[in-house]
Amino acid sequence: MPVSDASWEGFLRQNEGLTKPSPYHARFQSFDLLATLVAVVGGDGKVLFANSALEDALGTSRRTIEGSDFSQCFTEPLLLRNALEGAGSNEFAALRYDAWLVRLAHEPVPVHVIVAQTEKPGEIIVELLPLEAQARQDREERLVDQAQANKELIRNLAHEIKNPLGGIRGAAQLLQMEVDSRELTEYTQVIIHEADRLQTLVDRLLAPHRRPHVVGDVNIHEVCERVRSLILAEFPRGLKVARDYDISIPEFRGDREQLIQAVLNIAHNACQALAEGIAAGDAELTFRTQIARQVTFGKQRYRLALELHVIDNGPGVPDSIKDRIFFPLVSGREGGSGLGLTLAQTFVQQHHGLIECESVLGRTDFKILIPLP
Repeated sequence: MPVSDASWEGFLRQNEGLTKPSPYHARFQSFDLLATLVAVVGGDGKVLFANSALEDALGTSRRTIEGSDFSQCFTEPLLLRNALEGAGSNEFAALRYDAWLVRLAHEPVPVHVIVAQTEKPGEIIVELLPLEAQARQDREERLVDQAQANKELIRNLAHEIKNPLGGIRGAAQLLQMEVDSRELTEYTQVIIHEADRLQTLVDRLLAPHRRPHVVGDVNIHEVCERVRSLILAEFPRGLKVARDYDISIPEFRGDREQLIQAVLNIAHNACQALAEGIAAGDAELTFRTQIARQVTFGKQRYRLALELHVIDNGPGVPDSIKDRIFFPLVSGREGGSGLGLTLAQTFVQQHHGLIECESVLGRTDFKILIPLP
């Protein structure tokens, strides 16, 4: 049964006099760098140390948490008590289970609990992973691993194609000089033209890995305005491009041209998906910027990060490719190269960032996350 706010407030009042700094702070202060919720408890279930992430999650100070019975922070206290008892009697080195964590003035949140022994008797580490955050972390890890695999695949494939391609084109040129028939010459010109087209594709595949990373001060709104002007030049009618900027976002170090290309690729894909809306005159594209605080992505926690949203009111990403849109050569448009989003993800990851996508009918939101200093 969920713990009521009244019971929770009573629990806080019971422990509000515990104001002495914990002697465990020096030993466990590194836990404050973690995004996961961590408590070090004694065999009796009393909290010896709580990290800052746990403070934030519970909505109260660590001085209030420390010295309290940690099992009372859960809707089913007995589960943690049994786990601590098993850890104290050396029945296991680590135990995992799912539970509900109680928060002040908020609904309980589902968490994955990991109970593990330390090297010192009488101390047990309890780590809590919010299940929503765990699912997000798993998704981000898949995106990072996928991008790395894509990069290796692209580089190897491009090099394997490039070498024989030069030979094919050269042989066609030599053959063209030897034949007298106009019809046969047309065939050799087709071979040369198609070889050149493949060469252009290979060059695009290799572009992010060839071009040096030119770092300078970047204003994200200048990037957005440049992309906006390019989009409006290509689609002057039937498309509304809205701006919702947080002007307090500071400049950061990055490659301006790479970021322009990344945002342009996303925006251009959106406009192509909005073709029917543009023809009807009701298509809308929105650039939105904001600051995200205490965020975790790419297995790291950042105090501040830039969020840039590129939102359109189109039909959404087809379900058949929703999980593969960042794969190379995957496109939801007839005749598309399937490289735009792959290159965008590569450029953003070179800034230690990540692109995520949420899409439903009538709203597709590509979110670019980049850590800020």
